Amino acid sequence: MTIYLLNSLIVPIAETAIVLMKKANVGEVKRLLERGFVSAVGHDSTARLLTQLLGIPIPINRIAITAKAGDVLVHFALRTRLPEGRVLSEEELMKLDYEFVVSEVHEEVACPHCGEAIFAEEVG
Repeated sequence: MTIYLLNSLIVPIAETAIVLMKKANVGEVKRLLERGFVSAVGHDSTARLLTQLLGIPIPINRIAITAKAGDVLVHFALRTRLPEGRVLSEEELMKLDYEFVVSEVHEEVACPHCGEAIFAEEVG
C-alpha cells in the first residue's frame, strides 16, 4: 500500500477499480501522512501551503502516479475554478476555499446491504 498526496481530485487508476472517497479534516490527513507518503504535488506554492496547513514538510514532486488496489490517495482540492494558466501564490491560495478528500482504491468491496463481495470487473 502506498499513500499518495495529490493536489487534484483526479483518481489515476490503470485498470478497473472501486474507489471509496470521503472528505477529511486537517487532523485526519496529518495522521494519515505521518505513516509515510509519496508527494505528487507539483506546484511550489501548493507544497508550501500544505506544509503550513499540515505542519509536516511537503516536497514538490511533479510526477504522474498510477494507483493500485490497496493504495490511498489524499487529495487537496480547491473549491474554486482558476482561470486558464493561472498559478497562485501561497498568499492567494490561503484565501481560497479548499477541502481534503481521501480515496481508497479497491479490487472488491462488500455490499452494504447483503454483504456479498462486489468486484471492480462486475461494475466496470
